[in-house]
Amino acid sequence: MSHEIPKPFCWNESFKVFYELLDEEHKGLFKGIFDLDANKSCGKALAHLLDVVEKHFHDEEGMMEKAHYAEIAPHKQMHHDFVAKLKGLKAPVDDATIHFAMDWLVNHIKNTDFKYKGKL
Repeated sequence: MSHEIPKPFCWNESFKVFYELLDEEHKGLFKGIFDLDANKSCGKALAHLLDVVEKHFHDEEGMMEKAHYAEIAPHKQMHHDFVAKLKGLKAPVDDATIHFAMDWLVNHIKNTDFKYKGKL
């Protein structure tokens, strides 16, 4: 199922997974993409986005491992693929790349992360 990208692009209650750490980190992912969109030529904004993404994925995967979450392997692969895409970017990034990142995050949270609600 495809979900609409919120305008303005920011986290809202509809993205809540009900794990405080993960919800806070999701807010940071939205902000990182928003900040990069605001300054597409800023290498520091791109590097910051990669940093917050990698930290969040590490934390989320750690919680999944600890809970013996059954769908961890495909979830980790999605994370790996997104990080690989980000690592392949250089500033300036184009509008299509920003749209991809926004769409990926929105749909990853609502279609994939929501599957672990109540299981971690």
